[in-house]
Amino acid sequence: MSSHTYKTIELTGSSTVGTDDAVKNAIEKASETVRNLQWFQVTETRGHIEDGRIAHWQVTIKAGFTLE
Repeated sequence: MSSHTYKTIELTGSSTVGTDDAVKNAIEKASETVRNLQWFQVTETRGHIEDGRIAHWQVTIKAGFTLE
């Protein structure tokens, strides 16, 4: 197994569907410009309420990618 060096970035994704979808949205958007994404860690979950109902979820993650 070779050694890797990782860089981490912080991302916040949002969704009207749920937390999993918010994470998915953040990773898919980041992968458009960041190469070699390898892992993520959820660091914060929050939401927005409108008229007594959840309007959307926001999930902050740390994502790691290998340096070339």
